[in-house]
Amino acid sequence: MPNEMTYAKAGVDIDKKSDSIAALVEHLAFRRKGLGAPLEIGEHFTGLIDFGDMALTLCTDGVGTKLIVANEMRKWDTIGVDCIAMNVNDTICVGAEPVAFVDYIAIDRPNSELTSQVGEGLETGARKANVTIVGGEVAVLPEIVNGFDLAGTCLGAVKKERIVSGEDVRPGDSLIGLASTGIHSNGLTLARKIIEANELAMKDKVGGLPREIGIELLEPTEIYVRQVLELLGDFRITGMANITGGGLRNLLRLKKGIGFEIDEPMPPSPIFDVLQDLGGVLDKEMYQTFNMGMGFSIVAPEDDASGIVGRLGNGAKVIGHAIEGGQVTVPSKDIEFDRY
Repeated sequence: MPNEMTYAKAGVDIDKKSDSIAALVEHLAFRRKGLGAPLEIGEHFTGLIDFGDMALTLCTDGVGTKLIVANEMRKWDTIGVDCIAMNVNDTICVGAEPVAFVDYIAIDRPNSELTSQVGEGLETGARKANVTIVGGEVAVLPEIVNGFDLAGTCLGAVKKERIVSGEDVRPGDSLIGLASTGIHSNGLTLARKIIEANELAMKDKVGGLPREIGIELLEPTEIYVRQVLELLGDFRITGMANITGGGLRNLLRLKKGIGFEIDEPMPPSPIFDVLQDLGGVLDKEMYQTFNMGMGFSIVAPEDDASGIVGRLGNGAKVIGHAIEGGQVTVPSKDIEFDRY
Protein backbone atom coordinates (compact mmCIF):
# COMPACT_ATOMS: atom_id res chain seq x y z
CA MET A 1 0.00 0.00 0.00
CA PRO A 2 1.36 3.46 -0.85
CA ASN A 3 2.35 5.57 2.15
CA GLU A 4 0.33 8.72 2.89
CA MET A 5 -0.51 9.75 -0.65
CA THR A 6 -1.48 13.41 -1.08
CA TYR A 7 -2.94 15.62 -3.78
CA ALA A 8 0.43 17.40 -4.08
CA LYS A 9 2.28 14.10 -4.56
CA ALA A 10 -0.29 13.20 -7.23
CA GLY A 11 0.64 16.37 -9.12
CA VAL A 12 -1.87 18.97 -7.87
CA ASP A 13 -0.33 21.36 -5.35
CA ILE A 14 -3.24 23.51 -4.15
CA ASP A 15 -0.95 26.09 -2.54
CA LYS A 16 0.95 26.60 -5.80
CA LYS A 17 -2.35 26.75 -7.67
CA SER A 18 -3.48 29.54 -5.32
CA ASP A 19 -0.24 31.41 -6.03
CA SER A 20 -0.81 31.07 -9.77
CA ILE A 21 -4.37 32.37 -9.48
CA ALA A 22 -3.16 35.34 -7.43
CA ALA A 23 -0.54 36.12 -10.08
CA LEU A 24 -3.28 36.24 -12.71
CA VAL A 25 -5.85 38.16 -10.70
CA GLU A 26 -3.45 40.95 -9.66
CA HIS A 27 -3.59 42.22 -13.25
CA LEU A 28 -7.40 42.23 -13.51
CA ALA A 29 -8.22 45.72 -12.26
CA PHE A 30 -10.62 47.13 -14.91
CA ARG A 31 -14.25 47.53 -13.80
CA ARG A 32 -17.08 48.50 -16.11
CA LYS A 33 -19.33 51.34 -14.90
CA GLY A 34 -23.15 51.52 -15.04
CA LEU A 35 -25.22 48.63 -16.36
CA GLY A 36 -23.11 45.50 -16.21
CA ALA A 37 -20.81 46.78 -13.47
CA PRO A 38 -19.63 44.07 -11.06
CA LEU A 39 -21.26 43.69 -7.67
CA GLU A 40 -18.53 43.07 -5.12
CA ILE A 41 -19.72 40.65 -2.44
CA GLY A 42 -16.43 39.03 -1.48
CA GLU A 43 -14.78 35.80 -2.54
CA HIS A 44 -17.75 33.83 -3.79
CA PHE A 45 -18.59 30.95 -6.09
CA THR A 46 -19.88 33.05 -8.99
CA GLY A 47 -19.44 36.60 -10.22
CA LEU A 48 -22.35 39.06 -9.97
CA ILE A 49 -23.17 41.84 -12.43
CA ASP A 50 -25.43 44.85 -11.89
CA PHE A 51 -28.44 44.65 -14.19
CA GLY A 52 -30.93 47.16 -12.84
CA ASP A 53 -33.22 45.56 -10.26
CA MET A 54 -31.56 42.23 -10.98
CA ALA A 55 -28.09 40.83 -10.65
CA LEU A 56 -26.79 38.50 -13.33
CA THR A 57 -24.28 35.83 -12.39
CA LEU A 58 -21.53 34.22 -14.45
CA CYS A 59 -19.32 31.29 -13.59
CA THR A 60 -17.27 28.78 -15.53
CA ASP A 61 -15.86 25.35 -14.73
CA GLY A 62 -14.88 22.07 -16.28
CA VAL A 63 -14.84 18.38 -15.47
CA GLY A 64 -11.11 17.97 -14.87
CA THR A 65 -9.34 14.62 -15.00
CA LYS A 66 -12.61 12.76 -14.60
CA LEU A 67 -12.37 12.85 -18.41
CA ILE A 68 -9.40 10.47 -18.23
CA VAL A 69 -11.54 7.96 -16.36
CA ALA A 70 -14.28 8.38 -18.98
CA ASN A 71 -11.73 7.70 -21.72
CA GLU A 72 -10.43 4.57 -20.02
CA MET A 73 -13.97 3.25 -19.58
CA ARG A 74 -14.99 4.51 -23.05
CA LYS A 75 -18.07 5.92 -21.36
CA TRP A 76 -18.74 9.61 -21.90
CA ASP A 77 -22.52 9.84 -21.37
CA THR A 78 -22.37 11.19 -17.80
CA ILE A 79 -19.61 13.79 -17.93
CA GLY A 80 -21.95 16.33 -19.50
CA VAL A 81 -24.02 16.10 -16.31
CA ASP A 82 -20.86 16.88 -14.34
CA CYS A 83 -20.12 19.91 -16.51
CA ILE A 84 -23.58 21.35 -15.93
CA ALA A 85 -23.53 20.48 -12.23
CA MET A 86 -20.20 22.11 -11.46
CA ASN A 87 -21.51 25.39 -12.81
CA VAL A 88 -25.13 25.46 -11.68
CA ASN A 89 -24.21 24.39 -8.15
CA ASP A 90 -21.87 27.40 -7.97
CA THR A 91 -24.61 29.65 -9.35
CA ILE A 92 -27.15 28.83 -6.66
CA CYS A 93 -24.68 29.64 -3.85
CA VAL A 94 -25.72 33.31 -4.08
CA GLY A 95 -29.44 32.54 -4.46
CA ALA A 96 -29.38 32.92 -8.25
CA GLU A 97 -31.39 30.75 -10.61
CA PRO A 98 -29.40 29.26 -13.52
CA VAL A 99 -31.03 30.26 -16.81
CA ALA A 100 -28.59 29.67 -19.68
CA PHE A 101 -25.47 27.64 -20.39
CA VAL A 102 -22.78 27.32 -23.07
CA ASP A 103 -20.31 24.47 -23.39
CA TYR A 104 -16.81 24.26 -24.82
CA ILE A 105 -15.16 21.08 -26.11
CA ALA A 106 -11.52 21.08 -27.19
CA ILE A 107 -10.59 17.87 -28.99
CA ASP A 108 -7.58 16.54 -30.89
CA ARG A 109 -9.68 15.11 -33.72
CA PRO A 110 -13.40 14.85 -34.53
CA ASN A 111 -15.10 11.94 -32.75
CA SER A 112 -18.84 11.76 -33.26
CA GLU A 113 -19.33 8.85 -30.83
CA LEU A 114 -17.69 10.83 -28.04
CA THR A 115 -19.46 14.11 -28.73
CA SER A 116 -22.81 12.34 -29.06
CA GLN A 117 -22.42 10.82 -25.61
CA VAL A 118 -21.26 14.14 -24.16
CA GLY A 119 -24.38 15.71 -25.64
CA GLU A 120 -26.57 13.13 -23.90
CA GLY A 121 -25.11 14.09 -20.55
CA LEU A 122 -25.39 17.81 -21.20
CA GLU A 123 -29.07 17.37 -22.05
CA THR A 124 -29.68 15.32 -18.89
CA GLY A 125 -27.93 17.91 -16.75
CA ALA A 126 -29.76 20.80 -18.40
CA ARG A 127 -33.14 19.18 -17.69
CA LYS A 128 -32.24 18.53 -14.05
CA ALA A 129 -31.07 22.12 -13.58
CA ASN A 130 -33.85 23.69 -15.71
CA VAL A 131 -31.26 25.58 -17.73
CA THR A 132 -31.18 26.12 -21.52
CA ILE A 133 -28.03 25.33 -23.46
CA VAL A 134 -28.01 28.29 -25.83
CA GLY A 135 -24.76 27.59 -27.66
CA GLY A 136 -21.26 26.25 -27.46
CA GLU A 137 -18.05 25.53 -29.30
CA VAL A 138 -16.19 22.47 -30.51
CA ALA A 139 -12.56 23.32 -31.25
CA VAL A 140 -10.34 20.79 -33.05
CA LEU A 141 -6.82 21.44 -31.75
CA PRO A 142 -4.52 18.54 -32.66
CA GLU A 143 -1.34 20.50 -31.85
CA ILE A 144 -2.53 21.58 -28.40
CA VAL A 145 -4.91 18.92 -27.07
CA ASN A 146 -4.18 15.24 -26.50
CA GLY A 147 -7.65 13.73 -26.15
CA PHE A 148 -10.30 16.28 -25.21
CA ASP A 149 -11.42 18.75 -22.59
CA LEU A 150 -14.91 19.82 -21.58
CA ALA A 151 -15.93 23.03 -19.82
CA GLY A 152 -18.95 25.29 -19.61
CA THR A 153 -20.22 28.68 -18.50
CA CYS A 154 -23.51 29.38 -16.74
CA LEU A 155 -25.60 32.56 -16.67
CA GLY A 156 -27.89 33.05 -13.69
CA ALA A 157 -30.19 35.76 -12.36
CA VAL A 158 -31.37 36.91 -8.94
CA LYS A 159 -33.21 39.94 -7.59
CA LYS A 160 -30.71 42.13 -5.76
CA GLU A 161 -32.60 42.02 -2.50
CA ARG A 162 -32.51 38.22 -2.56
CA ILE A 163 -28.75 37.79 -3.02
CA VAL A 164 -27.29 35.38 -0.45
CA SER A 165 -23.85 36.85 0.07
CA GLY A 166 -22.79 35.18 3.31
CA GLU A 167 -22.54 38.52 5.11
CA ASP A 168 -25.53 37.62 7.29
CA VAL A 169 -23.89 34.48 8.68
CA ARG A 170 -23.62 34.75 12.46
CA PRO A 171 -21.90 32.58 15.08
CA GLY A 172 -24.35 29.93 16.17
CA ASP A 173 -26.00 29.55 12.76
CA SER A 174 -26.50 25.92 11.83
CA LEU A 175 -24.46 24.25 9.08
CA ILE A 176 -26.53 21.81 7.04
CA GLY A 177 -24.94 19.20 4.79
CA LEU A 178 -26.53 17.84 1.61
CA ALA A 179 -25.38 14.39 0.56
CA SER A 180 -23.13 13.93 -2.45
CA THR A 181 -23.51 11.13 -4.97
CA GLY A 182 -19.86 10.13 -4.72
CA ILE A 183 -16.61 11.76 -5.73
CA HIS A 184 -18.37 14.34 -7.98
CA SER A 185 -15.72 16.09 -10.14
CA ASN A 186 -12.87 16.94 -7.78
CA GLY A 187 -9.83 15.08 -6.56
CA LEU A 188 -9.82 12.67 -9.51
CA THR A 189 -6.07 13.10 -10.02
CA LEU A 190 -5.38 11.78 -6.53
CA ALA A 191 -7.96 9.02 -6.95
CA ARG A 192 -6.41 7.88 -10.23
CA LYS A 193 -2.86 7.95 -8.81
CA ILE A 194 -3.99 5.82 -5.86
CA ILE A 195 -5.46 3.27 -8.25
CA GLU A 196 -2.32 3.27 -10.41
CA ALA A 197 -0.02 2.93 -7.38
CA ASN A 198 -1.92 -0.19 -6.37
CA GLU A 199 -1.54 -1.62 -9.89
CA LEU A 200 -5.29 -1.69 -10.35
CA ALA A 201 -7.31 -1.01 -13.50
CA MET A 202 -10.45 1.11 -13.79
CA LYS A 203 -12.41 -2.03 -14.70
CA ASP A 204 -11.44 -3.81 -11.49
CA LYS A 205 -13.83 -4.23 -8.58
CA VAL A 206 -12.14 -3.02 -5.43
CA GLY A 207 -12.76 -3.04 -1.69
CA GLY A 208 -16.26 -4.47 -1.79
CA LEU A 209 -17.61 -1.76 -4.11
CA PRO A 210 -20.55 -3.17 -6.10
CA ARG A 211 -19.33 -1.84 -9.44
CA GLU A 212 -16.08 -1.44 -11.34
CA ILE A 213 -14.08 1.34 -9.71
CA GLY A 214 -14.12 3.37 -12.93
CA ILE A 215 -17.92 3.31 -12.94
CA GLU A 216 -17.95 4.34 -9.27
CA LEU A 217 -15.74 7.32 -10.12
CA LEU A 218 -17.97 8.30 -13.05
CA GLU A 219 -21.11 8.56 -10.90
CA PRO A 220 -22.45 12.01 -11.96
CA THR A 221 -22.22 15.05 -9.72
CA GLU A 222 -25.47 15.78 -7.92
CA ILE A 223 -27.40 18.84 -9.15
CA TYR A 224 -28.90 20.73 -6.20
CA VAL A 225 -30.71 23.49 -8.10
CA ARG A 226 -34.36 22.61 -7.66
CA GLN A 227 -34.20 21.57 -4.00
CA VAL A 228 -32.17 24.64 -2.97
CA LEU A 229 -34.18 27.22 -4.92
CA GLU A 230 -37.41 25.88 -3.39
CA LEU A 231 -36.04 26.70 0.07
CA LEU A 232 -35.17 30.33 -0.52
CA GLY A 233 -38.65 31.81 -0.29
CA ASP A 234 -39.64 29.85 2.81
CA PHE A 235 -36.58 29.91 5.09
CA ARG A 236 -33.89 32.33 6.21
CA ILE A 237 -30.67 31.20 4.57
CA THR A 238 -27.54 33.18 5.38
CA GLY A 239 -24.95 31.36 3.29
CA MET A 240 -24.36 28.49 0.87
CA ALA A 241 -21.24 26.71 -0.32
CA ASN A 242 -20.57 24.21 -3.08
CA ILE A 243 -18.17 21.61 -1.67
CA THR A 244 -15.80 21.06 -4.57
CA GLY A 245 -12.00 21.34 -4.87
CA GLY A 246 -10.60 22.21 -1.46
CA GLY A 247 -13.24 20.23 0.40
CA LEU A 248 -14.26 21.82 3.69
CA ARG A 249 -12.10 24.88 3.02
CA ASN A 250 -14.87 26.06 0.70
CA LEU A 251 -16.84 27.06 3.79
CA LEU A 252 -14.29 29.77 4.55
CA ARG A 253 -15.27 31.64 1.39
CA LEU A 254 -18.58 32.72 2.90
CA LYS A 255 -17.48 35.46 5.30
CA LYS A 256 -14.14 36.62 6.63
CA GLY A 257 -13.86 36.17 10.37
CA ILE A 258 -16.39 33.34 10.42
CA GLY A 259 -15.49 29.67 10.63
CA PHE A 260 -17.35 26.44 11.31
CA GLU A 261 -17.16 23.65 13.83
CA ILE A 262 -18.33 20.36 12.40
CA ASP A 263 -19.65 18.19 15.20
CA GLU A 264 -20.97 15.31 13.12
CA PRO A 265 -19.54 15.03 9.57
CA MET A 266 -21.62 13.54 6.80
CA PRO A 267 -21.00 9.80 6.36
CA PRO A 268 -18.43 9.39 3.57
CA SER A 269 -19.52 7.51 0.47
CA PRO A 270 -17.92 4.03 0.23
CA ILE A 271 -15.63 5.20 -2.58
CA PHE A 272 -13.81 7.49 -0.12
CA ASP A 273 -13.16 4.70 2.38
CA VAL A 274 -11.70 2.57 -0.40
CA LEU A 275 -9.45 5.36 -1.71
CA GLN A 276 -8.26 6.27 1.79
CA ASP A 277 -7.37 2.67 2.59
CA LEU A 278 -5.65 2.06 -0.74
CA GLY A 279 -3.63 5.27 -0.58
CA GLY A 280 -2.92 5.49 3.13
CA VAL A 281 -4.37 9.02 2.95
CA LEU A 282 -4.63 11.00 6.19
CA ASP A 283 -8.01 12.32 7.30
CA LYS A 284 -6.99 15.96 6.87
CA GLU A 285 -5.89 15.32 3.28
CA MET A 286 -9.16 13.55 2.52
CA TYR A 287 -11.25 16.43 3.85
CA GLN A 288 -9.31 19.09 1.93
CA THR A 289 -9.35 17.17 -1.36
CA PHE A 290 -12.70 15.38 -1.58
CA ASN A 291 -16.29 16.23 -0.62
CA MET A 292 -16.35 13.24 1.78
CA GLY A 293 -20.10 12.72 1.45
CA MET A 294 -21.21 16.38 1.52
CA GLY A 295 -21.68 17.90 -1.92
CA PHE A 296 -23.35 21.16 -0.87
CA SER A 297 -23.94 23.05 2.36
CA ILE A 298 -26.43 25.58 3.67
CA VAL A 299 -26.03 27.95 6.61
CA ALA A 300 -29.20 29.08 8.37
CA PRO A 301 -30.31 30.37 11.77
CA GLU A 302 -30.85 27.52 14.21
CA ASP A 303 -34.64 28.12 14.26
CA ASP A 304 -34.85 27.45 10.51
CA ALA A 305 -32.49 24.49 10.36
CA SER A 306 -34.89 21.71 11.29
CA GLY A 307 -37.44 22.91 8.75
CA ILE A 308 -34.81 23.00 6.02
CA VAL A 309 -33.59 19.50 6.85
CA GLY A 310 -37.16 18.21 6.90
CA ARG A 311 -37.87 19.75 3.51
CA LEU A 312 -34.69 18.41 1.94
CA GLY A 313 -34.76 14.85 3.23
CA ASN A 314 -32.44 12.49 1.33
CA GLY A 315 -29.81 12.36 4.06
CA ALA A 316 -29.52 16.11 4.66
CA LYS A 317 -28.65 16.92 8.26
CA VAL A 318 -27.24 19.54 10.60
CA ILE A 319 -23.52 18.78 10.89
CA GLY A 320 -22.23 21.77 12.85
CA HIS A 321 -22.45 25.49 13.42
CA ALA A 322 -20.79 28.79 12.60
CA ILE A 323 -18.13 30.10 15.00
CA GLU A 324 -16.01 33.21 15.31
CA GLY A 325 -12.58 33.00 13.69
CA GLY A 326 -11.37 31.90 10.31
CA GLN A 327 -11.07 28.14 10.72
CA VAL A 328 -13.06 25.03 9.96
CA THR A 329 -12.60 22.39 12.63
CA VAL A 330 -13.64 18.76 12.87
CA PRO A 331 -12.91 17.95 16.53
CA SER A 332 -13.69 14.23 16.23
CA LYS A 333 -10.91 13.89 13.66
CA ASP A 334 -8.54 16.49 15.13
CA ILE A 335 -8.71 18.51 11.91
CA GLU A 336 -8.41 22.29 11.56
CA PHE A 337 -8.36 24.21 8.28
CA ASP A 338 -7.39 27.82 7.65
CA ARG A 339 -7.98 29.81 4.48
CA TYR A 340 -5.47 29.24 1.72
